[in-house]
Amino acid sequence: MNHLSIDELLEELRRRRWVVYIFGPREEPEVCAAVFQWDTCADVLILRGEERASAFRVTTFPDTDVFQPALVSWQYHSTADWTLRAVLTIPPPGDPGAPIQLLQPHPDCVIPKDARQPVTILPANGATADQGDP
Repeated sequence: MNHLSIDELLEELRRRRWVVYIFGPREEPEVCAAVFQWDTCADVLILRGEERASAFRVTTFPDTDVFQPALVSWQYHSTADWTLRAVLTIPPPGDPGAPIQLLQPHPDCVIPKDARQPVTILPANGATADQGDP
């Protein structure tokens, strides 16, 4: 059976055009996150280590802070590899199997604002990394 490493799964996110956020020093990040923006929602992945990761889908509006969701329509919390696999297999919005129920987000769905600096942003389009506010 072919087991994909965490690095390979993260590379798959980049191939699928997710934006990656590295919070803290790039050499030793405190938290890594990735966001895929759909028309009306975003899928979010938060990695806090190999043993602690979260993924969720949040409805988005112009002022939505995807790293501090009020409600989510899907969430998953496990090890990094299982959480990456889960977020890569969630059905797209509008598909018959896509989640629609609103849920209270787990505390691990939040990255506090004071923990978001410094940040390195790896854009989905492969452009140069940005230093700034997510």
